[in-house]
Amino acid sequence: MHCRPKVLAPIVHPTKCCVQNNFSETIVPHIHPQHTTIVNHDFYKHQHYFPQTQSVENVATHQHFNVYGPTPGFGFGGPRPRPGFGPGFGPGPFGR
Repeated sequence: MHCRPKVLAPIVHPTKCCVQNNFSETIVPHIHPQHTTIVNHDFYKHQHYFPQTQSVENVATHQHFNVYGPTPGFGFGGPRPRPGFGPGFGPGPFGR
């Protein structure tokens, strides 16, 4: 009598998280004369498969300034901040 082989559940390894940085490239040609000797090699490719997902992150940065000096429509000094509304004291994650 012939029995079927046992098949176990697949082993799924933890997802490997990678970061991809994109950079621009500038090419500067340099010419170097050379002589080539051809050497033939046997090459064996061992193929490993790594299914992968990808995500994109967009980062925006903001910076706010309190500016003192002549301001059109407000005269010298411009509008003054109200009490309690200076850097670090206004509404926001660290303010009131």
